[in-house]
Amino acid sequence: MNQVRKKLRADDAHRKGITGRGITIAVMDTGIMLHPDFDSRVLKFTDFTQGRTRAYDDNGHGTHVAGIIAGSGRMSRGMYAGIAPESGLFVTKVLDKKGNGNTEQVLKAIDYVIENRAQYNIRILNISVGMLPTADEAEKTHLMAAVEKAWKHGIVVVAAAGNNGPGKNSVTIPGQCKSIITVGSIDDYVRHGRGLKKGYSGRGPTECCVVKPEILAPGTAVKSCSARGSGYEIKSGTSMSAPVIAGAIALLLQKHPKMTPAQVKLRLYERAVVLNEAGGQNYWGVVYLNRLL
Repeated sequence: MNQVRKKLRADDAHRKGITGRGITIAVMDTGIMLHPDFDSRVLKFTDFTQGRTRAYDDNGHGTHVAGIIAGSGRMSRGMYAGIAPESGLFVTKVLDKKGNGNTEQVLKAIDYVIENRAQYNIRILNISVGMLPTADEAEKTHLMAAVEKAWKHGIVVVAAAGNNGPGKNSVTIPGQCKSIITVGSIDDYVRHGRGLKKGYSGRGPTECCVVKPEILAPGTAVKSCSARGSGYEIKSGTSMSAPVIAGAIALLLQKHPKMTPAQVKLRLYERAVVLNEAGGQNYWGVVYLNRLL
């Protein structure tokens, strides 16, 4: 697994000036704390839970996710830099301090991202939240339609597969959406973190027999920005895997800015590398950055 993380390292790309500069990623989560590693790159913060205007994160999940995507590593001398350390962040808070939210707020946030895509050059939407397949059918339908809408408006939607594996059809909504890119954990067999069992990564196929998740990335014991001060903390789950891929796509779009979401997904398919570590999961592969770029 260390080999996977080594191949994912963005050092080579960063040295070539491929850092995500000019690309904005929308992060829909628990908010964001203005950690020093984000510099001045939190371009917009909107709170759909309490209507507060100043950026905050009363849970810590969103800050950690954002750090994986876009942290500069400033407070660690580059050791814990994100994948796309010069990309911009468009943050919508849709979950409260317990990580709970409602579908109405999530739908409003997705529409808000779509409305602001041109002004902020939002090319990617990272969704490290989801609902179970057993959720209300109408809510599931509305959320799936919303992410499809974002995709059709030119936004690459990246969603976590959820932590309800290893059973079949355990990918959460909206990760089951056929169009978008769903990410699972390549290292979910490593025991780490409260509440996560071995094989936690959501698995397909979906009810429509679609391969999900398409891509796997490291998700266990990932160190990223903490919402408590200016340090770092470790978290595990497919919530950590999805922003790895969102950051990789930001690098790809900086290099090839005219790529459509469909072209990005095809590129991932063509350049993915299958590994034995996946434990028999049916997936396209993992991303090695040099190969992707």
